[in-house]
Amino acid sequence: MNIQSRPFDHPDAVKLNDQVQLEYIERYGDGGDVTPLDATMFDPPHGLYLLAYDESDHPVATGGWRSQERNDEGYSDGDAEIKRMYVIPEGRGHGLARRMLAALEADARAAGRTRMVLETGDRQPEAVALYTSSGYTPCSKFGHYRTYENSICMAKPLRQPQL
Repeated sequence: MNIQSRPFDHPDAVKLNDQVQLEYIERYGDGGDVTPLDATMFDPPHGLYLLAYDESDHPVATGGWRSQERNDEGYSDGDAEIKRMYVIPEGRGHGLARRMLAALEADARAAGRTRMVLETGDRQPEAVALYTSSGYTPCSKFGHYRTYENSICMAKPLRQPQL
């Protein structure tokens, strides 16, 4: 897998975002994730958007993080929020999501962020299992879906490695 930094509005990112939206619609029976996002939210050093490509240069996974500070949506100072983590169905089960997550965490840590946060839903057990096995724990709800019953918010401290 070849992980590359790309803008959130890159054609390959748009393609995978469209696919994940269809999956959200199928799983939740609604209009998909309507969290307001724009490409500049992922511009370094305040964020990062990554695409993973297979050996044939086809996009197979995506994910990004964006900076957040304390606000009325429940974020805390120093938060880095994961958005649009997705692996195409054919690419699942090969550790792509775990590699993408590790790359996002490392970049957010290097940017000085102190906590990684994410929101997922109760109809995404695979995502919950990935995040739990990666050290994420439930936290106070935040963000666009903070009032939704099926929303699951999780967090993980981003500490500098001890030397």
